[in-house]
Amino acid sequence: MVELLPCGWKREELIPRLALHVLTDREWSRGRDMQTMAAAALAGGATIIQLRDKQATTRTLVEEGLALRELTRHHGALLIVNDRVDVALAIEADGAHVGQDDMPVALARKLLGPGRILGVSAGNLAEAEQAVAAGADYLGVGPIYPTRGKADAGPATGPALLQAISARYQVPLVAIGGITAANTPEVIAAGACGVAVITSVVAAEDITAAAQAIAEQVRVARAAAGLTGEAT
Repeated sequence: MVELLPCGWKREELIPRLALHVLTDREWSRGRDMQTMAAAALAGGATIIQLRDKQATTRTLVEEGLALRELTRHHGALLIVNDRVDVALAIEADGAHVGQDDMPVALARKLLGPGRILGVSAGNLAEAEQAVAAGADYLGVGPIYPTRGKADAGPATGPALLQAISARYQVPLVAIGGITAANTPEVIAAGACGVAVITSVVAAEDITAAAQAIAEQVRVARAAAGLTGEAT
């Protein structure tokens, strides 16, 4: 019997879609708007765009989200909304991602229901255990390395946390925090099936080239780790 994730996806179907998350961030965008950032990242191989805008009003988030919804569908990519489950539902996003200080995971799972993806941030084993028990479909694990993209990020955990979580749980893991093309192979080898990035892509002069470099490293590292499926 095939085991389904809480969102209703098969694990082997979701894992290829988690390869490269690019989080939009106005602070690091060099003045480029959300659609410009996202379009360039998708052209470079991003498989998920995560709408993240800490300063925007709800109305602006919805407007940005609707534009990104159309764009991601055109590229066959997924759209995840950071923090705001209500916005994710309003724009018919593919899911939401919540942190430890956001909506409780069990409530986010209840609101999203089956069919939408729920990602949860985890910075230690206890947080990972709680997130899995409450219905997370994937864990955003980190910060793995020191990061300038999130001022409130905790201390870097290193790849060892990925190894520890992957040894205990079957839930897909996405490495976040200080991820670059250079260190992507290390985090995939440690147990991640994908990576999530902010500054290494959205702050780059050439967003598409930056995304392509990381996407290629993910592809090669996933093949070496036996994760050969590709997003469809």
